[in-house]
Amino acid sequence: MGTTQHDNRRILIVDDEIELLNMIVSILQDEGFQHIETAKTVAEALRIFDVIEPEIVILDVMLPDGNGYDLVRSIHRKSKIPIIFLTAKGEDNDRLRGLSLGADDYIVKPFLPQELILRLEGILRRVYPKEVLVYLQHCTIDFNKGLILRGDISIPLTATEFKIVETLNQSANRIVTIDLLCEAVWGDHVFGYENSLMAHIRRIREKIEESPSQPVSLLTVRGLGYKLITENKI
Repeated sequence: MGTTQHDNRRILIVDDEIELLNMIVSILQDEGFQHIETAKTVAEALRIFDVIEPEIVILDVMLPDGNGYDLVRSIHRKSKIPIIFLTAKGEDNDRLRGLSLGADDYIVKPFLPQELILRLEGILRRVYPKEVLVYLQHCTIDFNKGLILRGDISIPLTATEFKIVETLNQSANRIVTIDLLCEAVWGDHVFGYENSLMAHIRRIREKIEESPSQPVSLLTVRGLGYKLITENKI
C-alpha cells in the first residue's frame, strides 16, 4: 500500500513523546518509507542530522532541552531541507512563527495519519521532483534538465526543441500531426511554421539519432506528422 515514489527518502522525526514517535514511524512505514531516524531532544536531533543528512525533518516545538524553533534555525544553517512542524501548539502566533522560520508546513496535534502522509508527499514531490527519463534507441532524454544523454555526453535542447520533443513524448509511439506540433510550440497561429518545424526536427535528429538521415527514434509519417519511438523503460 501507499507510496513508492519517495520511499528512499531519509526522514528524521523529532519528538519527546515516545508513543507518538513510534506511531509516526509506524504510519510512515505502512506507506512504504524505509529510511526513518528518530530523536527525542534538540542535541540528539542535531547529532543524527549530521550523520544521516536527512532529506526532510518532522519535529515538535516543545522539546526537553530547547524548542523546535531554535532547532529549525540550526538545521537551516546547515541545509535548506524541508521541515514540517507537528505539534500541539496550535495558536495562530505559534503557526506563524514556525512558518516564518522557513518551515514548509505546520500540522497541529491531534492529526489524521492520512493528512500527515498527504502533506509529506506533497512537499517531497515539490522539493524532490521525480526524475523523468525517456529512453530512445541511441540516447536518453532527461526532461528535468532538458538534456540528451549519449554515453558520457550531455547535449542541451533549445527551448523550442524541448517543447517539440515534450509534445511528441506526450503521445509517444503515436502520430502527432504537424498542426498540433506547431500549435504546441508557436500558439494558435500555426500557418507558415511548417518549414521552421522541419528545421527543428532536423536538428533534434542530429542530437538523438546515430544516423540522422536514417532515423529510428523520430520518424516522419509522410503527409501526417511525426512519431517519437520510445523504449518504454521509464
